[in-house]
Amino acid sequence: MPLATLSEGMFMTNTVAGLVADYLSARGVTRIFGLCGGHIQPMWDEVARRGIDIVDVRHEGAAIFMAHAAAEITGTVGVAMITAGPGVTNATTGIANAFISGVPLVVISGRVPRPQSGMGAMQDLPQSGILAPICQSVHEVWDQRHVIAQLDAAFAAAQGSNGRPGPAYIDFPVDLQEEPLYPTNAYMSVPGPASPAPSAQQEVEAGSRLLRAATKVLVISGRGAFSGRPEMPEFVDRAEAIFLDSAESKGLLPLDNPSYVPAVRGRAMREADLVITLGRRLDFQLGYGSPAVFAAEARFLRIGQNYTETGENRRGDVEIQADVGEALRALLAADMSPREPDRGWIEELRSGNKIRAHKLAQTLAAQPVGDDGRIHPYTLINALNGLIEDDTIVVADGGDILSFARIALKAPTYLDCGPLGCLGVGVPFATSAAISSPNRRVVALIGDGSFGFHGVEINTAVRHHAHALFVVANNEAWNIERQDQIERYDGNLVGVDLAGCRYDLMAKGLGAHGERVERLDELGPALARAQANLPAVVDVLVTRNADSPDFLSGLATVPAYQALSSWDQAERRLRGR
Repeated sequence: MPLATLSEGMFMTNTVAGLVADYLSARGVTRIFGLCGGHIQPMWDEVARRGIDIVDVRHEGAAIFMAHAAAEITGTVGVAMITAGPGVTNATTGIANAFISGVPLVVISGRVPRPQSGMGAMQDLPQSGILAPICQSVHEVWDQRHVIAQLDAAFAAAQGSNGRPGPAYIDFPVDLQEEPLYPTNAYMSVPGPASPAPSAQQEVEAGSRLLRAATKVLVISGRGAFSGRPEMPEFVDRAEAIFLDSAESKGLLPLDNPSYVPAVRGRAMREADLVITLGRRLDFQLGYGSPAVFAAEARFLRIGQNYTETGENRRGDVEIQADVGEALRALLAADMSPREPDRGWIEELRSGNKIRAHKLAQTLAAQPVGDDGRIHPYTLINALNGLIEDDTIVVADGGDILSFARIALKAPTYLDCGPLGCLGVGVPFATSAAISSPNRRVVALIGDGSFGFHGVEINTAVRHHAHALFVVANNEAWNIERQDQIERYDGNLVGVDLAGCRYDLMAKGLGAHGERVERLDELGPALARAQANLPAVVDVLVTRNADSPDFLSGLATVPAYQALSSWDQAERRLRGR
């Protein structure tokens, strides 16, 4: 859609701060996340006067996490506004998380007045230099003539004009924000968005040939594949493919689609002779595409908008650099169906997935309490699954509990710590999701360690009527590290115990509904009361004595070549180590 909402795509305003606010409004930005401060106050005021909703937080890191979640849920560019100096440094972890995840954000900040720059002014830092390594672009605006061009460049970079979506940073000296616009600059035009380049027909034909020759097709989706959501069911069906999502693309294909086989992902990756990645990096979660994880002779068709999605770590036999939806439409219009698909293999995987899914359901329903008398994490997840509807947004955050959640928690729409493993996203993500989608149920499952990062943002949820359910899986420990210290470090427990915290009382103090659950018979009624009194925090005591899947897989030991011990051992054999 065209960016401008004013007549003939022109702004008429009085100050630079007003120009920034008009630009954001014209782009269709309806909400920003931030924390006020003197270095951004002129823009903060003008944005509010334009009717753009400001979600004010208690820590700048939470503002970035909330903008991140809004971008994921709405499919737009998330926008955050943070103040200078420590406001920027507080935001750095959230910006890094969005950078690694490839989430489009524009982060707007202020800077010291130009006459004081370099003189030791309050909150004077080399902000762009700090953020440059973890942003797609950084922009320092020094003159009002450059405001529109630099904002355009920031939004374009966030959307992937530099090769990959991610955060873009832009700041304005506070005296520039307050500066009246010169008459010749009061009218500034806003260009429309660029159209994506069409996929190359030659590459589409080469991809079709790979599909026709394949017998065991595996499709793996990533964040970049959401533009192909309408085409995905037909594409998977026509390709006679097995489908795997990743944490960043859950819900792309309906959970009940028979080709979706998450419970047998290891075998599917090991045996496929054609692997199609859609908007997905071959990062540590996919073994970097190594023959230790995928068949050495497997062919790869890689589709995405940038090199990290089409060529990184293991080059594609065919690489289509294009919007995923556009590429899928081009392939569907071609002769792409496999000539001799191995339908026996497909049925074995589908059947194996059903058997494992059934066993998992039995496991969830039959877990005994731990030796300490506390609830098993799978029992808690089983209860939460009963609350999750087809359009529920599910957030998972933590180390130990995230490992259980990835296997067992139902998730039609899903957000978690991402490939950076960034703990602390749970409360901001769920708060933002509930604000962005007020008519959808939002359920967050958060480890007690992770809850401590941004638990105070429960107050933000209260003030902004974010009707989310926050469930704290409280084992009173950093439990993966605790288990590791027990097993590999002779039980020398250092810095891993978090006993005695009452997160339900904290929630009540911040204005939310809060309950603690200590026994299994209390769990169902507590969740029902919480769901009726949102936002709510339910603090559930779970056992420390359940070994999580990530602990059992060796993730905590940080192996040298691969993330998981079994993959690491296979990689070592390949390397003769």
